[in-house]
Amino acid sequence: MPKTVDHEERRRQIAEAAARVAASRGLRAASMREVAAEAGVSLRLVQYYFDSKEDLLRGVLKHLGGRIAARVARGVESLPRPAGPREVLYAALTALIPVDEDSHRVVLAYTAHHTLTLTEPHLAPEGLAYANALLDFLAERFREAREAGQLAVDEDPRTSASVALALVTGLQSAVLAGRHSGPTAVALLTAHLDRLFSPVPR
Repeated sequence: MPKTVDHEERRRQIAEAAARVAASRGLRAASMREVAAEAGVSLRLVQYYFDSKEDLLRGVLKHLGGRIAARVARGVESLPRPAGPREVLYAALTALIPVDEDSHRVVLAYTAHHTLTLTEPHLAPEGLAYANALLDFLAERFREAREAGQLAVDEDPRTSASVALALVTGLQSAVLAGRHSGPTAVALLTAHLDRLFSPVPR
């Protein structure tokens, strides 16, 4: 019997190969030919799944956004139940900080591709889908904390979420550039959350 091809898995493998090339050698090196070599497939096969370099960039952005979203989900799901808003926020936000080789590579590749959308706005929708969903999730957790009287600062939940996400984005860049270690970035994020949340009464 002919072997059944999982087309989504094949697209994922090619997108992952493109992310590895971008993280190790930069976006300029991530030609379709180099991606094919990294994935161990023919150039023709890459072109079958991604008919242009632009299509490949969109695919990689979507793939990396999914990788990061899955990392956030695993962090939140690992919490004991019931978990309060602060614990969920901590788990979600720290999951975004590169602390090991794999997360460093994924965040670096995503940052490189996302930065490209600043000058290539037609690519932005793929990158923004993950970011907007994450912002909505964080804002809902801040809303829960606000309604429970857990916050030391009374501000719009979406503002709190936007500030927290902006902080994490800056910490990601600092870790990637070698200005902070992953643990130091986590400690800085923890200090920010400590200032936002009122001490738990003893």
